[in-house]
Amino acid sequence: MTETLETRLAEIVRATPTTWAVLQTARDLDLPDWMIFSGAVYQPVWNHLTGRPLDYGIKDYDLAYHDASDVSYEAEDVVIKRVAAAFEPPLRELVEVRNQARVHLWFADKFGADEPYPPLETSAAALKRFVATAFCVGVRLEADDRLTVHAPFGLEDLFALRLRPNPLRLKGAGGWERTTGSAKARWPEISIEP
Repeated sequence: MTETLETRLAEIVRATPTTWAVLQTARDLDLPDWMIFSGAVYQPVWNHLTGRPLDYGIKDYDLAYHDASDVSYEAEDVVIKRVAAAFEPPLRELVEVRNQARVHLWFADKFGADEPYPPLETSAAALKRFVATAFCVGVRLEADDRLTVHAPFGLEDLFALRLRPNPLRLKGAGGWERTTGSAKARWPEISIEP
């Protein structure tokens, strides 16, 4: 991952008003091992590169945190309600909070996954589970306004508008066709590699 691409990513994220607002509020909430990932991060890059409004296509803002001290839904629900109270509508309804320490408890039932989903040790570990390498990007806004970028497969595919399968996922794992088809419908400029 080159510093130049990280710098470009940071500039785009800072220029995306809704993503930036979510990052600022999330920083103030100071959840354990938190980050914003998925569409709220990669979609503004694609929008910038294709000349669309920066928040085009963003359906939600995935706010991840990792707290293994209590993986009950009740504990997560307390955090969900705390986060919701920190946002005004419409962001209140768009910010989706999940404790990454408990994803393994519900993932297979929700997504019908045919592959194992072992417990995650950190929020960043979740990035290695997304279906395409370009989606595997997360950011956290630090106290000094610096953005920490997590991208286990680098940023090259993201900036090349290229979807490649995550090499750590099983071939033919669920979600590839649906996810890439949805992305291609919104950004016809992207390329999809088998």
